[in-house]
Amino acid sequence: MPPRRSTSTRAGWRLRGGKRTLWGALSGRAAVFRIAEGRHRREAQALLGEDFSGVACSDRWWAYDYLDPKRRQFCWAHLARDFTAHSEGLAAAQKQFGAAGLEVAASLFAAWGEFRGDADRNRLLERIGPLQEELRALLEEAAGRSVRNRRHRTFAKNLLKRWPALWTFASVPGVEPTNNHAERGLRGAVIYRKLSLGSQSERGEHTIERLLSASVTCRLQRRSLFAYLADVLTAKARGDPIPLLT
Repeated sequence: MPPRRSTSTRAGWRLRGGKRTLWGALSGRAAVFRIAEGRHRREAQALLGEDFSGVACSDRWWAYDYLDPKRRQFCWAHLARDFTAHSEGLAAAQKQFGAAGLEVAASLFAAWGEFRGDADRNRLLERIGPLQEELRALLEEAAGRSVRNRRHRTFAKNLLKRWPALWTFASVPGVEPTNNHAERGLRGAVIYRKLSLGSQSERGEHTIERLLSASVTCRLQRRSLFAYLADVLTAKARGDPIPLLT
């Protein structure tokens, strides 16, 4: 079965006064962190790999657009925030659009909550079907060329263009409708960056990448980070292969 990953980025990692970007990709049992030059497509490809065959759950950041929409899952927590912003807009049509989108999001999360309780995927699909029809009609109306739609037209067209990425979670086991998994994995790294003020060298960056990856992976696998690092140092001293976190 192909891997599924939650992905996320956090800008602002400091190196010699400059700013870099912290990327993270997390599956159910492993985490990989990378500090890179920016938030470009090449960095996403370097993180996920050229031959990525899983499903990437992320926000709508353009760097992931090289992926087939069927290989993606948009984070509905981010989408809910987008709809909230539109519901608080100035124009009446924009407000109505945002409010309607929030209702769809609320119903979707309710359906997902039930699925997490009973694991009945057929029931989940039955609940999601009407929501797909409702949202499709809302987006198609908003994507029309009209003065009343000018504040939310681009957003609606973007979702229609990548429509499959809204619903992957409903049919593919292991995929969730949010990338909260990645956000939680990045939280410790973000706190560390704020406390340490970043790195003073590229070598320091690489050390941090590896330590963060090992730390979060051990947490996901419910392993002792101390024990793993002790095994690594012992293997290094003996000239043995470094133990893997698999």
